[in-house]
Amino acid sequence: MAPLLEVRDLHVTFSTPRGPVRAVDSLGFTVEPGRTLGIVGESGSGKSVTSLAVMGLHRGAEVTGSIAFDGRELTGMPEKELATLRGRRMAMIFQDPLSSLHPYYTVGEQIAEHFRVHFRASRAAARKRAVDMLGEVGIPEPARRAGEYPHQFSGGMRQRAMIAMALACEPDLLIADEPTTALDVTVQAQILELIARLQQERGLGVIMITHDLGVVARVAHDVLVMYGGRAAEQATVDELFADPAHPYTRGLLESLPRLDDEDDAPLRAIPGSPPSLLAPAPGCAFEPRCARAAAAPADQRARCAEERPALIPYGDAARLAACHLVGAVPAQEVAR
Repeated sequence: MAPLLEVRDLHVTFSTPRGPVRAVDSLGFTVEPGRTLGIVGESGSGKSVTSLAVMGLHRGAEVTGSIAFDGRELTGMPEKELATLRGRRMAMIFQDPLSSLHPYYTVGEQIAEHFRVHFRASRAAARKRAVDMLGEVGIPEPARRAGEYPHQFSGGMRQRAMIAMALACEPDLLIADEPTTALDVTVQAQILELIARLQQERGLGVIMITHDLGVVARVAHDVLVMYGGRAAEQATVDELFADPAHPYTRGLLESLPRLDDEDDAPLRAIPGSPPSLLAPAPGCAFEPRCARAAAAPADQRARCAEERPALIPYGDAARLAACHLVGAVPAQEVAR
């Protein structure tokens, strides 16, 4: 099956008074219809910038590389042409629904306006579509709630309203940027189940951006791990959790609380801080924090510090990891 979205050699750079910030550096991935790609990493790793570049919302940034949606190249596409795809065939759920919804308009008006822009529908038809979508995402009494304002909705209901707006035009690609942030675990589960159900019914390609590996394990088919604006590892979700190849991925998994840990067992944090994107390291961005590199011979560690690792196959041709020491896991790293 041909990929719905194919990103190749993507670079996103912001100009600042202190110099250029390479927020995304040589990134590539694909999304297929009916499958979910989970993009994970610490804050500042480039996850949200990547999604904004795909949607053409990268204001003030220089974007190079290829972003092909259903065979059409989006990089360099005129804004008017891109606007016909954005919202209609590509939709995005933003991280904070309260700041994404306009406080002066009712929720129903905002969903209806989104539908009218793309389908030139009448006000009555757009209003009916808004009510139908609110009902589809599980909001009770949708006709009444459509006439209410965002501040009258709970956090979970605002997120449902954002999903309703994103899916009102029946897009082929849905990008969800931290859709469960600040929601309690019960509402989080409901939102994830809703997205999964709608994906199954409509064959959506989904990009799920999150720092929560529990969310990734639950909804993703494929995973892209980002660090310092670069891809650290790409794998199916089963491969990633069964045998993480990159030491950063291993560190993320080890930082999660485990059910078999003792009650007073401390969490295993990754030491150090994320790298500066103003002055990226010539070698592996993770090397200063890497237990695997620290345990390696001096010549191998020098290579990690001086030579940028390429994404290479690990295990099989479909799985990739950017690590000079891939597969060389010191005993003390396993023991941690």
